[in-house]
Amino acid sequence: MSQAMLSALVLFALVSSITPGPNNLMLMASGANFGFRRSIPHMLGIGVGFVVMVFLVGAGLIRLFDAFPVSYTLLKIGSVGYLLWLAWKIANAAPPEGGADPGGRPFSFLQAALFQWVNPKAWTMALTAITLYAPDRSMAAIALVAVIFGAVNLPSVSTWTVMGQQMRRILTNPARLRAFNWVMALLLVATLYPVLYPVG
Repeated sequence: MSQAMLSALVLFALVSSITPGPNNLMLMASGANFGFRRSIPHMLGIGVGFVVMVFLVGAGLIRLFDAFPVSYTLLKIGSVGYLLWLAWKIANAAPPEGGADPGGRPFSFLQAALFQWVNPKAWTMALTAITLYAPDRSMAAIALVAVIFGAVNLPSVSTWTVMGQQMRRILTNPARLRAFNWVMALLLVATLYPVLYPVG
């Protein structure tokens, strides 16, 4: 891979990883509701899960979508349904009478890793990265794309968790926390717009 292509890949990985999407919005909500330390497994699960996803997409899953386009439609339907359920869970994370939700807990490492497989933005990122930066589908090129995303992803998602954690200072009031969770839920639903109404 040329230096120019490598620089473009790093920039693509950074921009796509740090911009708003389901992972980042959920981490911001997790940081606000549970703090940074309790959200670490969630962050690590995203990083590792997405690296594995990129590698498996490049190693053969992308060919499945080429051969059976209906599989992408089924994936989209499942992803939309799951994200709507998650949005509802986030919106209701704060109990009506205030205080921390005693039954609430952040995503585990495994939950976050598995979530990548129903995250529409993650699929778009993985398919685009492999198509543009590993067009020959060689193992070396696929591995490089996965490693670059792994290196860029953790600092990116950590930023969103820190932002959420910092907001805890102004979310001590149960009403404000409930409003914040509803805003995060609505923004999560808004991330479905490009999936449901693709441009072009």
